[in-house]
Amino acid sequence: MRQLLAAGVAAALTLSFNSASAQEWPARPVTMVVPYSAGGPVDTVSRVLAARLGEVLGQQIIIENVGGAGGMTGSSRVAKAAPDGYTFLMAGTSTMAMNQTLYKNPLYDAAKDFTSVTLVTDSARVLITRKDFPAGTLAEFVAYAKANAGKMQYGSAGGGSGTHVCAILLDAAMGTRITHVPYRGSAQAMQDMIAGRIDFIAEQISTALPQIEGNNVKAIVTLGLDRAPGLENLPTAKEQGIDGLDCGAWGAFMFPKGTPEAIVQRMAKAANDTVETPMVRDRLRDIGVTIPAKERRTVEYLQKFIPSEIDRWIGPIKAAGVTAD
Repeated sequence: MRQLLAAGVAAALTLSFNSASAQEWPARPVTMVVPYSAGGPVDTVSRVLAARLGEVLGQQIIIENVGGAGGMTGSSRVAKAAPDGYTFLMAGTSTMAMNQTLYKNPLYDAAKDFTSVTLVTDSARVLITRKDFPAGTLAEFVAYAKANAGKMQYGSAGGGSGTHVCAILLDAAMGTRITHVPYRGSAQAMQDMIAGRIDFIAEQISTALPQIEGNNVKAIVTLGLDRAPGLENLPTAKEQGIDGLDCGAWGAFMFPKGTPEAIVQRMAKAANDTVETPMVRDRLRDIGVTIPAKERRTVEYLQKFIPSEIDRWIGPIKAAGVTAD
């Protein structure tokens, strides 16, 4: 009887402590883990959001870049962190969906090891090549790739990253096998492509757009269902004759599993307030990133969206017959 009473008191004290902690949150700076190196598309968007999010929450958002394993190293760090609201993940298509199939032994279960907060961004990808690449349309690119696949190389932000998987799908659609060159991040891959060391990247528009506008690289096709902000004149792959190349990239906030509901809901509201800020929306639009519709920016939506995205990528990845292990 005494043991039962003691257990009940302990549970009540824990609940009381968690409630008090949630009410006071955030009482100190909060860490946003970006699972890629600095300078890449995810990092760029994260820094735009973090500045305003810190103002909304009244505490600094500290960005911690933890790259490796296609984004799984940083994501795993968050999955194992204390569920106290002071560590969260800038998650995305690769870390929460693609690598669950691409890797034989992923470092976490994306659907079970995190607490969903909200979607914050949508971004298409674009096929970009070195400036002097001898093709200007998708048809020309495919023809050249089929004739020269053994000599070509494409870059990525690392094995299992979105840039890698999207290029794999393109490779499969063309019926080619082009050499993959993994980098520690998109910034390094971009530098090498501008220098002419690799041939192409399937990059997010937020990173590609400044280089396209600066005439440092050549844009071939949009790898999404719709034409993208800033590249409205660039047709999609479907418009140019290839279906199934929907490589859009979304971004979302995720807490470790077990984070108190009150903290989750407050972060979700703060995130929504952040992306509704005109200055933030304008800045994201300038780099080709859009904000998901309001009905998609809820905790409940993201909870269902993650499993559906995992399922969506199983078919294309298995059809391509590749793994990142």
